[in-house]
Amino acid sequence: MALNGKVALITGGVKNLGAQLARELASIGANLALHYNSESSKTSATELDAELRENYPSVKVAFYQGDLTSAANVDNLFQVVLKDFGKIDIVVNTVGKVLKKPITEISEEEYDSMFAINSKAAFFILKAAAAHVSDDGKIITIVTALLGAFTGFYTSYAGSKAPVEHFTRGVCKELQARRVSVNNVAPGPMDTPFFYPQESAEAVEFHKANGMGNRLTMVQDIAPIIRFLCTEGTWITGQTIFANGGYTTR
Repeated sequence: MALNGKVALITGGVKNLGAQLARELASIGANLALHYNSESSKTSATELDAELRENYPSVKVAFYQGDLTSAANVDNLFQVVLKDFGKIDIVVNTVGKVLKKPITEISEEEYDSMFAINSKAAFFILKAAAAHVSDDGKIITIVTALLGAFTGFYTSYAGSKAPVEHFTRGVCKELQARRVSVNNVAPGPMDTPFFYPQESAEAVEFHKANGMGNRLTMVQDIAPIIRFLCTEGTWITGQTIFANGGYTTR
């Protein structure tokens, strides 16, 4: 199933999983509204823009910068994308932040930051998507396999992602009449620069040992699953899909 003429908004869409998903959806005809957070990602946006224009010249691509921990900024993003593209058919939220620390060392500022990025931003992106996504649309949020793997030191990370499961269940019920599917995808630890800074070499090997083939999850493992949810997987809604090579068995 192609996505010709559809418009996909991807938050965190210029690096890692977001960039791979942009390639995946562009390959089947989706026009792309790609968000990034900080000025430091501008180079990645420029490079991805050139790549997409060369490989998929018929696809419209636009880039947007903003801090989505503000509800006003989320609303503004959706309004600008609607103005530029005329509609939004697919919303994929890949925004997230990792913190690995014992709970006894987590400051109030760190707690606030984790929940602002992983919970608050997800809530207001879901809210705006519910208001603006087209009928028969798709809304997908990236969460984490740690929702099904109880481990120390990731308390604030997994805890700040956990509410998104409940947000998703509620929103899927609210949008059933409009045939909008709303889901989460929960990857295992992914082999991206997002993963390594907080891990020791021994911890990396531990994570690998718990995945099929003794490896981490790759962005290439996850992007096709999101593509499926945007095409043939319409009947799936209100779910969290744990895609992690057996890292968890939930």
